[in-house]
Amino acid sequence: MARLGRPAVVGVDEVGRGCLAGPVVAAAVLLRPGFALAGVDDSKKLTPARRDLIFSRLVAAGNSIGIGVVSAAEIDRTDILKASLQAMVKALVGLNRDCDLVVVDGRQRLPLNLPQYPLIRGDALCLPVAAASIIAKVVRDRQMLYYDNLFPRYGFARHKGYGTLAHRQALTRYGRSPLHRQTFAYKAIA
Repeated sequence: MARLGRPAVVGVDEVGRGCLAGPVVAAAVLLRPGFALAGVDDSKKLTPARRDLIFSRLVAAGNSIGIGVVSAAEIDRTDILKASLQAMVKALVGLNRDCDLVVVDGRQRLPLNLPQYPLIRGDALCLPVAAASIIAKVVRDRQMLYYDNLFPRYGFARHKGYGTLAHRQALTRYGRSPLHRQTFAYKAIA
């Protein structure tokens, strides 16, 4: 629904797409009118400490935030692209706010009847998408820290499920955990 004044633009992004373990997590963010914060950028460009700080400030400022999570098991049942889009849809539904436009990081449109603008490198070019990138990354990283307590021999606290050398060595030694994406291939390391 169109409004007078500033259009309500929601940014949507996901993290965890290229991981060997854990969920894909998406965030949808609608920034409060007049919200400004230095340093909001693509989460991949920020240190973990900087992401945590910005995350806290985004939440404390009362911005509208929705989170969508799709498990490794669901990724295996469908595929990573469908799971990523599903996580983004869940994040938008969780946002529970009307908007004038959804800016989606990447080239895919979401399977929703909303005005959308897919934007490649949106997390580096659009403030609400960058905010969504940070929210999704911090939420997923915190989940992986929790999973590290459940499955400590895989080192999730260090690599967050990405295919690092240490992670692939652990997979070669111990096999896959229930958090691992069973359909994802990896190069075994002796």
